[in-house]
Amino acid sequence: MSQTGQHRPAPRRLIVLGSTGSIGVNTLDVVGHLRGTDHELDIVGLAAGRNVPLLIEQAKTFDVKHVAIADASLATQLQSALPGVTVFSGDQAALELVESVEAQELVAAVVGSAGLPATMCAAKRGMTIGLANKETLVAAGSLVTPAIRQHNAKLIPVDSEHSAIFQCLDGQQNQSIKRIVLTASGGPFREATKEQIQNATVKEALNHPTWDMGPKITIDSASMMNKALEIIEAHWLFDLPSDKIDVIIHPQSIVHSFVEFADNSILAQLGPPDMRTPIQYALTYPQRLEGCSRHMDWTELSGLTFEPPDHDRFGALKLAYEVIDAGGTAGAIFNAANEAAVDAFLKEKIRFGQITELVAQALSAITVTPVDSLETAMDADQQARDFVNTAVKKTVLM
Repeated sequence: MSQTGQHRPAPRRLIVLGSTGSIGVNTLDVVGHLRGTDHELDIVGLAAGRNVPLLIEQAKTFDVKHVAIADASLATQLQSALPGVTVFSGDQAALELVESVEAQELVAAVVGSAGLPATMCAAKRGMTIGLANKETLVAAGSLVTPAIRQHNAKLIPVDSEHSAIFQCLDGQQNQSIKRIVLTASGGPFREATKEQIQNATVKEALNHPTWDMGPKITIDSASMMNKALEIIEAHWLFDLPSDKIDVIIHPQSIVHSFVEFADNSILAQLGPPDMRTPIQYALTYPQRLEGCSRHMDWTELSGLTFEPPDHDRFGALKLAYEVIDAGGTAGAIFNAANEAAVDAFLKEKIRFGQITELVAQALSAITVTPVDSLETAMDADQQARDFVNTAVKKTVLM
């Protein structure tokens, strides 16, 4: 019985894509926290890339009967450890999971454009999608947002910045918005010179001062490419033109974003840098329950600082606005070129500064066309990867 004396509703059925990553792990923490409440969730599907040990542990802990692994070579190991569980494997495993398993909710936390087909499928199935995969909207926002409307699906942002905007805009009309302002920690190179940034090592770039994230997102944060992706995502989430989206550097990561309205009033959402807060908000929206994230130490508010971003040292930000204005496949090119360049940097094939340079080159070299299908977006994605990979082969590190 619930506190109201009525029977609790049946648990909603949830699929988590990217369950072994930072967002996925925090999502399962929130699901565990919500047990015994009216917002209890039954995890019916988990998808991961390669982390079989953690995926096995998660499936056993939550008694999950359907799992997906992107690396097909690991399927036998996974199936052996989980007898009686249905295992999907290969590049389309997450898509097959979403297509095959009945669920009302999805948390999309796969890193990169790999999560796009499965998220599109969830939209067409009318699911409530907690979106932590910003690349989905960057690459194919013109497909995803109409699909959400057409199939009466719901899209609730999980990224802390977009969750903040979503919360501040609740019940507001778009015409009342003067601008939204996404906050950024500034990453490990906030005070570095342009030369230091250009030649930063992998170890230096992975040393984020605030957030604990996977390597790809951490590198994106260091180059401010993560914030560039968020600018484009905000354009699609909130239906705003590029000139109504700004960025401000806020190293403490306490204010997660601002909304400035036509009457010059400003709303902001604050909280400790803990992803469990926006995850829980997405899973329980529009209600708020007792949280499992850490409480705010109010003394931290005495040291909040803000500063404008340096577009010269962090050129990715300027590219984001160009991508919004170009439209079409520019987003897919931008995202895929960055993914390929980050991979090359992590393998120490290029300098850190070349990540943004290669993305800019791909945008200049590849023709932008309208996105009329998922295949069009994925074709542009592949063209960008091929362009960067070819350029990397010609690169001589100095």
